[in-house]
Amino acid sequence: MKTLNYDCPFTVKIALSIAEFDPVQWNDLIRSGDIPFLEWEWFAALETSGSVCPETGWHPLHLSLWDKDDLLAAAPLYLKNHSDGEFVWDYMWAKAASSLGTPWYPKLTGVVPATPAEGYRFLTADGFPDRDLLNSTLLDAAEALCRNNGIRGLHLLFAEPDWASRPGSLVERGYSAWKHQRYVWENAGFAGFDDYLAGFNKNQRKNIRREYRRHEEQGIGLRIVDRDSGAGQSGYFNAIHELYTITNDKFVPWDARWVNGEFFRLLGSSYSRRVVFSEAYRKGQTGGAEETVALAMMIRKDEKIWGRYWGAYEDLKDLHFAVCYYAPMDYCIREGIRYFDPGAGSPHKVRRGFRSVFDTSYHKFFDPLLEKLFRTNIDEVNSYEEENIGALNDGLPLK
Repeated sequence: MKTLNYDCPFTVKIALSIAEFDPVQWNDLIRSGDIPFLEWEWFAALETSGSVCPETGWHPLHLSLWDKDDLLAAAPLYLKNHSDGEFVWDYMWAKAASSLGTPWYPKLTGVVPATPAEGYRFLTADGFPDRDLLNSTLLDAAEALCRNNGIRGLHLLFAEPDWASRPGSLVERGYSAWKHQRYVWENAGFAGFDDYLAGFNKNQRKNIRREYRRHEEQGIGLRIVDRDSGAGQSGYFNAIHELYTITNDKFVPWDARWVNGEFFRLLGSSYSRRVVFSEAYRKGQTGGAEETVALAMMIRKDEKIWGRYWGAYEDLKDLHFAVCYYAPMDYCIREGIRYFDPGAGSPHKVRRGFRSVFDTSYHKFFDPLLEKLFRTNIDEVNSYEEENIGALNDGLPLK
């Protein structure tokens, strides 16, 4: 990798691993409203486990700005020659570029790997008087890194909306915006789960009740396991890896196995304060031990939770809906949590009350042909996605 060859009022460094940063310094850049996946421990679990590393096609090139020994800003970035594990499906663009005789890769990607959660941004020190200067300086450095090293494009995924529109940031710099559909559930101050169900039409209200209670007929119990009730125990993290593997094995060749067992083990030792499990368990016979039947792993920070991984040892009717949707919703209502992001995919979420919304990625190209390809077609692509979101929300079974 060539040097940046870039004049800057700060010291600019390129780190080839998140481990090159002091965890406290990195996390001091995190603000209260930031997504938890920007924290050092999440990146460290991904990279240190070998889930996200050069051998899997992820080359960390984290940029940072320093004033002597003080970390002022950081941009988590990865050099890539594929698009796997990003959850922004740009394969169609890569194919179109290839048909025009120009490569789409390598690309520099700003994203939390294997984590489709809106809120990516460059991290900047709260105490610095001009955070916009830090942002624009990091963008200048990232663009210089691309130009000087033959990197075809800079792609910033799941961008935090306010950050993207700040003065001198992505919108003002002319980055092309690409909209993507996702789901969210919002707790409108419900008094209980029945209060939530009252908003549905009669048929779907009856259907959800039936789906949520079916586990009782199957002799299965449901519970939420957070840090206080045992989420820090390694057994849960071992089980979720095993179940994650089982789930992925069902979908071969469409396997989405982005993380390994060491990733979950590291979360158990360094990140359990954020982890919440939704567990289905079979009650022990005459005092026998309970056994886990299914688990969903979620991440909580303040008024939000994010669904990340799920799996079941047995295929039981409607158990997925109960463990991954209804029990977490019930938990949110009890705990006063306002937002639940269930993760990527699955249009059947709409029938359970998840609203379709969009997030945005931002793209800049250093090849004129790629820039023309993207700008010429992106409005039509965005229009299609807006129509898709509208159609999904038209299917919400509400009164």
